[in-house]
Parts: sequence; structure tokens; C-alpha cells
Amino acid sequence: MPKGAGKMIAQNKKAYHDYSIEETYEAGIVLQGTEIKSIRQGKVNLKDSYARIDKGEVFLIGMHVSPYEQGNRYNHDPLRERKLLLHNKEISKLIGETKEIGYALVPLKLYLKNGYAKVLIGLAKGKKKYDKREDLKKKEAKREVERAFRERQKM
Repeated sequence: MPKGAGKMIAQNKKAYHDYSIEETYEAGIVLQGTEIKSIRQGKVNLKDSYARIDKGEVFLIGMHVSPYEQGNRYNHDPLRERKLLLHNKEISKLIGETKEIGYALVPLKLYLKNGYAKVLIGLAKGKKKYDKREDLKKKEAKREVERAFRERQKM
């Protein structure tokens, strides 16, 4: 998470499993009405979401923001497309990089920074099945080593 970032709201752990992250960008989100109140309560899901570039603008698709309980008629569609706020230079760079086959824009984390909701999007390349298995083996081996080290320290 970038420096100065405040409270972590949601994290997309599946993205780290399915993709290898090449680069990350911090983006603001255009929200409507009571959405920020739901986000502050942590009622957000990034699991199957992704970002798409359309006509020089970046949109976040599939992020589920649950309706705010006290919002009644002011609530919005939980799965609507949300515009991401990035600099033009960053958008033009992303356009070039996502044209390559196998690259996608995936939201990694959602957090509050200075009272504003920010999303960390990553330029990701899809992993093959054998890469995923290899990562799981490395993770398991690391756990084993840490477990053995802790047991040794207790003696």
C-alpha cells in the first residue's frame, strides 16, 4: 500500500493468486451518494472486478458496493461501473501496455486516504496453472521453515 494510506477497506487476494503484478497505480474513484458510507463500513467486494479503458477513461467494473442501510431511495446500483481518476500520462501508458496480449488491469486494494476512497490497480499478467502450483509450493515451504524456526526458539 502506498505511503500515507489510511484505513484498508478491502483486498483482492485472488488477484495475487491468478496474476503476476507488474506495476501498480493509485487511483481515485468517482462515487455517488451513499456509496462512500457503505465503503467506510467495509461493505465492498473486489473479488471478480477488473478495470477497462474506454475512450481515454478508466472504469472499474464488477466492484460490489452494498447499499447503505439508511440510504433508502438514495442508494445506487451495487454493481455499476465506476470511473477511476488517473493522470492522462498514466492512462496513455496503460493503454499501450494493456494492448499486449495477456495483460489486464486488476484492482488490488481499496483504502481510505485523507478521507477519499482510493483503489490500487495493478497491471497484471495472467499466470499459468503450473505457475500457481509453484507459488503454492514456495508458500508452503516458507511456512514450514518459519514453523521449524519457531519451535527451535522455544527450546
